[in-house]
Amino acid sequence: MLTKIQADLYAFLWESNRENNSNTFLILGDKTILIDPGYGHLFGEVRRGLSALNLSTGQIDVVLATHAHPDHLDAMTMFRKPTLSMMGQEDFLYFTKLASLSFPMPEPDILLQAGELDIGRVRLQVLVTPGHSPGSLCLYWPEKKALFCGDVAFEDGIGTTDLPGGDGKLMKESLIRISQLDVEVLLPGHGNVVVGREAVRRNFERIESFWFSYL
Repeated sequence: MLTKIQADLYAFLWESNRENNSNTFLILGDKTILIDPGYGHLFGEVRRGLSALNLSTGQIDVVLATHAHPDHLDAMTMFRKPTLSMMGQEDFLYFTKLASLSFPMPEPDILLQAGELDIGRVRLQVLVTPGHSPGSLCLYWPEKKALFCGDVAFEDGIGTTDLPGGDGKLMKESLIRISQLDVEVLLPGHGNVVVGREAVRRNFERIESFWFSYL
C-alpha cells in the first residue's frame, strides 16, 4: 500500500504474503531514492505505487538496502544504469561468502560505511547498527527527523538475532544508540510506521522493557 508519510517521503507498506515481504520507502527530492526494494518476484506492489506517482524504475536515481537479507535487497538486481545501488560494506563482504545460485548477492555500485551520505540535496547519516546482521545500516535523515531502521527496530519489536551473523549483544547496543537520536518518524523494515516524537520514545521504552532481557 502506497502511503504518504511527509512531503517527499512515501512508504510502500507490506500487507500481504502475495506482495512484497518488507516495507519499501521512497524519498522524492532532486534525486529519487528507493530504500529496501524487497524481493524481485514480489516487486509488483512497489511498481504500482511508483506508477501512481508517475514514476518508473528507470527514474530512480539511487536504490539502497539497509542490510543484505534477500527480502530487502533482492530487487536491486532489477535496476540498471544510471541508477546507482548502495549497501553496507560489512554486510556485502559477509554475505558474499554465503551467496549461492538461490541467494545471489547483487554487486552494488557503492559500499557504505558510517558517516554522512549526500544524495543530491538529501543528507543522510549512515549508522552501522549490527545485531540483526553483521553490518545492518540505519539511515537518519535529520531534516525530517526520520530514521530508516531496517530490521533493527519495529513497532513494539526488534529484528531477530539468530540468523547468520546475528548477535544479541550488538543488537542491544545498536538499539540504545538509535534510541538516543531525535526521531519523529520511525520507518522500520516490517510493520507499522511510528509517527510522533513521543510515540517513538515510548516505542523504544517498550522495546527496552520487554526485549532487552532476551538479548
